[in-house]
Amino acid sequence: MDRVLAVVLAGGKGTRLEPLTRDRAKPAVPFGGAYRIIDFTLSNCLNSGFRKILVLTQYKALSLQRHINRGWRGLFSWELGEFIDIVPPQQRIDEHWYRGTADAVYQNIYSIEKESPQYVVVLAGDHVYKMDYHDMLLFHIAKNADVTVGALPVPVETAAGQFGVIEIDKDSRIVGFEEKPAHPRPIPGDEKRCLASMGIYIFTAPFMYEQLCQNAARPDAGHDFGHDVIPSIIESHRVVAFSFRDANRKAEPYWRDVGTLDAYYEANMELVQVDPLLNVYDQTWPIRTVHPNLPPPKTVFADRGEGGRCGQALDSVVCPGTIISGGLVERTIVGHACRINSYAVVEDSILFDGVDVGRHAKIRRAIIDKGVCIPSGVLIGYDHAEDRRRGFVVSEGGVVVIAKTESSEQLFETPP
Repeated sequence: MDRVLAVVLAGGKGTRLEPLTRDRAKPAVPFGGAYRIIDFTLSNCLNSGFRKILVLTQYKALSLQRHINRGWRGLFSWELGEFIDIVPPQQRIDEHWYRGTADAVYQNIYSIEKESPQYVVVLAGDHVYKMDYHDMLLFHIAKNADVTVGALPVPVETAAGQFGVIEIDKDSRIVGFEEKPAHPRPIPGDEKRCLASMGIYIFTAPFMYEQLCQNAARPDAGHDFGHDVIPSIIESHRVVAFSFRDANRKAEPYWRDVGTLDAYYEANMELVQVDPLLNVYDQTWPIRTVHPNLPPPKTVFADRGEGGRCGQALDSVVCPGTIISGGLVERTIVGHACRINSYAVVEDSILFDGVDVGRHAKIRRAIIDKGVCIPSGVLIGYDHAEDRRRGFVVSEGGVVVIAKTESSEQLFETPP
């Protein structure tokens, strides 16, 4: 394990998640109230025994850097050779920003070689799942592979135009790889599903260096693992697929690419179900994050009479520091230090940290970013035309998204 280095790619723009990624990188977007998306990949590394990690950042990385510095650095012992390093683009090799996943790793090849790893595990920092990467490493070694690709069966219609699609032989060797095909080839004998790449790669280190240098030497080529590097080597080298083994320990495998507003919303809403598919309460596979120094959540007022105030949270996740003061929260993710004031109603929504919901306000099917103050009596999610007039984003699935702003009052001003 001392010869394993994990490289987490955390530099994507996340444009499909705007406005949530307007001021932060996609891996830094909150998830499930208490977490950031990247916490799941980093927790997988730690739970798998991988304690040498490089996090490659690029766009809008400040909040991600602060999150990792506050919540993760203390879990590693520098004296024992453990580390989690945040590596911004250094342009040591190339003056360009990263032009793809392979180029991101190539431009940091000096930092990787300096650690003298035998194996390099390349991971995406923007997916939500639980996986023991050590099992995949043992599979890679047993197969004497040059590259091992994490793979997951998904519905054909889900994969179309969204995922790299893999074809394998009976020995798990990859014989075909298409990046985001419009018409994915299904698994033989299973016309409804295809084998999708999870964006997880294990390389034998010397082989990776060789391939990245060859790819970089072709200026007219693409510089992405899935689109360029993997397809170019499947005929000449040992490239195998590792079937996803879910550490979530539920009947159905859990892996989510929360790359769109609706996918992000649905993945969060699953957590308020009675028995959600993603089990974040499993202490055998803890999901670590920053734990701010805040008091426990609190509900106040219990006047159940007609017209009375009664602070309630039903089928919801409520984080520390939040006070539900005579309002109703139902089927909602409530972040840290929020305030739900008297007679307010919040349903089927996601509130980031520090949201203040005014008296008599009503919110449904909404995502409200950090620190936004909702004035008294405002309705959100009841009239999408009005929501759009105010400048809010309404997703294809009808979810209203309110971004951060310097002055929340400006969001609700009546235009002249």
